[in-house]
Amino acid sequence: MITVIARIKIQDGKEEQALEHCRKMAGSMKDEPGALAYLCHRSLDNPSEIVFFELYADDEAFKAHGQTPHMGDFRAGFAELFDVTQVKIERFERLGGVVKPAAGG
Repeated sequence: MITVIARIKIQDGKEEQALEHCRKMAGSMKDEPGALAYLCHRSLDNPSEIVFFELYADDEAFKAHGQTPHMGDFRAGFAELFDVTQVKIERFERLGGVVKPAAGG
């Protein structure tokens, strides 16, 4: 499994548009094969920071994600909404742990 943590910073004055852009991207992931988890978060300590937590079955699934139309749409609007100098993407190999379903669902 491949885990990806992506941190991006919203440009000042672009908060609402950026949040909608992120929500749209996250919603597009539900039918993407190989994407096991795709969660978008906004930092409580720094509301201009968005953090994506992504979990892929393997490296092929991660690479396929980068070629999807919704990823192309996300990239197309990226520079207008986010600070391109403040992007940090890290890949991790999963060593262990557990993911539990939310209560009631």
